[in-house]
Amino acid sequence: MKDGFIRIAAASPEIKVTDCEFNKNNIISMIKEADQNDASLIVFPELCVTAYTCGDLFLQTKLIDEAKKSIIEIADKTKDKDIISVVGFPLSENYKLYNCAAVIFKGKILALIPKENIPSYAEFYERRHFTPFNKENGKFIDFYGEKVFFGRSLIKAVNFDKFIFSAEICEDLWVPYSPSQELAVEGATVMLNLSAGNETVGKSEFRKDLVSMQSAKLICAYAYASAGQGESTTDVVFSGDCMICENGKLLKRNKLYESGIIYADVDLQTIEHDRRRMTSFPKPKGNVNVIEITLPKKQLVLKRKYDKNPFLPHGKIEERCEEILSIQSQALAARLKHIKAKKAIIGISGGLDSTLALIVTARAFDILELDRKGIIAVTMPCFGTTDRTRKNAVTLSDCFETTLKEIQIEKAVLQHFKDIGHDPSVRDVTYENSQARERTQILMDLANQENGIVIGTGDLSELALGFASYNGDHMSMYGVNSGVPKTLIRYIIGYEAKIGNEKRKKVLSDILDTPVSPELLPHDNGEISQKTEEIIGPYELHDFYLYYFLRYGMTPEKIYRLAKTAFKEDFDNETILKWLKIFVKRFFSQQFKRSCLPDGIKVGSVSLSPRGDFRMPSDASAEIFLKDIK
Repeated sequence: MKDGFIRIAAASPEIKVTDCEFNKNNIISMIKEADQNDASLIVFPELCVTAYTCGDLFLQTKLIDEAKKSIIEIADKTKDKDIISVVGFPLSENYKLYNCAAVIFKGKILALIPKENIPSYAEFYERRHFTPFNKENGKFIDFYGEKVFFGRSLIKAVNFDKFIFSAEICEDLWVPYSPSQELAVEGATVMLNLSAGNETVGKSEFRKDLVSMQSAKLICAYAYASAGQGESTTDVVFSGDCMICENGKLLKRNKLYESGIIYADVDLQTIEHDRRRMTSFPKPKGNVNVIEITLPKKQLVLKRKYDKNPFLPHGKIEERCEEILSIQSQALAARLKHIKAKKAIIGISGGLDSTLALIVTARAFDILELDRKGIIAVTMPCFGTTDRTRKNAVTLSDCFETTLKEIQIEKAVLQHFKDIGHDPSVRDVTYENSQARERTQILMDLANQENGIVIGTGDLSELALGFASYNGDHMSMYGVNSGVPKTLIRYIIGYEAKIGNEKRKKVLSDILDTPVSPELLPHDNGEISQKTEEIIGPYELHDFYLYYFLRYGMTPEKIYRLAKTAFKEDFDNETILKWLKIFVKRFFSQQFKRSCLPDGIKVGSVSLSPRGDFRMPSDASAEIFLKDIK
């Protein structure tokens, strides 16, 4: 349970209609299996002790009595297991029949949670047998000699911060105001749903979206278990659909029409973080019964997989790339229109960032129906510029039908060295930054001359690491890439290459193959000598660190744990730790550059704008974060 992880399970056992003995034994077997797999919580389908499709047999006293005895036997047979089980069964109480979830732990029935919304439409006729429960009528009842709370309940593990769960049953999820909404506000970080959802065409996809969206809306984990094999197929069929979602993400789903158990490692710390971050999340009223338990801790070997490129689009990839480009280009078009500028000046290097900036600017000009010749692409060769990057810059400008200007800056930089008394053979930060600032000065002056604006090319990864010359490439009049990390830029340019003509495809492909470099040190026989990722580390690692550090506020220790899992085929642990330390040091020491960023558009869930998502003092200490790494 380290780092807020807890393993939960959802199961759909094979059952027989009204055969409580058969069903009970299968449920017990699955509980034991889940316990062996280090799950701390398992949820079963609605009425799984009897089957959902018993029809008027629910009016038979024998069936109801056997179901109740089965719950007691399940509790007794699993009392030595370190797992909480939530099982569906029919309960007779005060001359009424309720569709219930029994919460079982260490041989005891902790709570009985009844279904509140009973459907009686289309193929459903539950009101023929069951009574809807009113949340105001919660009370303690006698259950085989024990006082058990009957009604809405929260079960809270006092020794595991933020592990608080509750349950609702099938239709409760589908109504406009679900019990889970109030239960989440009252503190539930994990919601369970015991269901018996039948299948019709398209319903499984709708159900997935519903469960996923409920977990997103409530900022919680949501485990769903539905009836399957063995339910009557007299009129409908059940698929045994099981899924576990977390804050809008589907973590695990089984194959339909198969019995079995699924598992997911839920991160309660991220749920807590997002609720704390979302200041509009309601405050609890404290009117729900809370049952406190001590949950045995389990040291998990994480089964959860973490994508090593969390910024990359998933799902409909081409649509996502188009969406990102649209956000960037529409934002720039709005700015150009507002200031009535018909010219844009871009320093084009033949590298990734300036390439994306040019693509975005071309699209913005198309939106405004401006002549692309108003885009002035400026290449400024100096000491480290290679023929490869220079040729790519020229070709790129031609592909996008822009105006190309080539301005040699070597003489100007040497004159500057002479003016400030700097020895050109000393290739230090002054040597490098003087070139960057000379280029920025040229772009700014051209913008004044052309009555246009300088388009910033710096990306989110560079901003996080402070890998930019202060008041050099750090500065522009509008930064179109400020919300896009380096790993994502590669992806978008790859997409642009696929949809372009052959000439554009060829140059973009070569740009993707070119090592990332500021080219501020002399080249080595025409080859790039200064490779960024050899200096500050691999961008795929830094983007991984950045995403989880900012998006979820994770500790460096936890990020290291996830990175070891994600990059186990790519980097050894020592390398991952080395660059994580560099990331933390640079992130804190370089805030002063981010504090005075030019305007730029947010694209994804992570942004470093000092006016928007991220505000931090430039003199904040990194010490507690570095100690976490040590």
